[in-house]
Amino acid sequence: MSTFVKQAFTRIVLPVAAILVLMIGLGLLFTHVLQHSWPFTVEDGVNRYFATHRTPDETSVSGVFSFIGNTSSVITVTAVMAVVLRLVLHRWRESIFLCLVVIAQALVFFFTTLVIDRPRPDVQRLDASPPTSSFPSGHTSAAFALYVGLAVLLVSLARPGWLKALCWLLVLMPVAVALGRLYRGMHHPSDVLSSFLNGTLCLVVMVRGVLSPHVPWRISKVGSWSPSTSPASSHPTGTATS
Repeated sequence: MSTFVKQAFTRIVLPVAAILVLMIGLGLLFTHVLQHSWPFTVEDGVNRYFATHRTPDETSVSGVFSFIGNTSSVITVTAVMAVVLRLVLHRWRESIFLCLVVIAQALVFFFTTLVIDRPRPDVQRLDASPPTSSFPSGHTSAAFALYVGLAVLLVSLARPGWLKALCWLLVLMPVAVALGRLYRGMHHPSDVLSSFLNGTLCLVVMVRGVLSPHVPWRISKVGSWSPSTSPASSHPTGTATS
């Protein structure tokens, strides 16, 4: 096994697998152990409150934020920003970081929903329900990974303090997506809170494993080739300048 593969397994694969185990454990705890305990017995009151106080304008706004967090929107923005970062910075680290954060949370979300079968809130739902569990909220964790990941990158690149503060406003995007999903009756409050945890942990793993300049990535030499044994260096020209 090459050094690169070992590094990827240790720094990324194992931590993401641990996050998956944690999320599945939380899902089982919420749906099989604590489902009749506070606050899970009263959390759907939030959904009922939103459902009974909906207005046309607020419904439209919630639809916009729900769209921002859906799969196609997140993939599009991630791809565009990855290309922009590569072209502007002339390196791959930031682009790879952003893509891996989004991919990691998506994998954790997907495999968690295969194990956890939680019904969606018992209110009128304003979006079509995908064939996945209500736990966790994929929209929320995807928006968190993308926009908080972008905030982390931009804050590290920005120089003026006011610009750094402005970059942190991106953190409000996943909050708006989470509120939109609650407003539209698509998730329980514990679903979106758990998604914040998923996004946060995936972000921390990728910051430490990919973005940190203190973590060098080494790619093993291919075969037995090395600069000292390359054809160009093994045939001296016999001149003084060679």
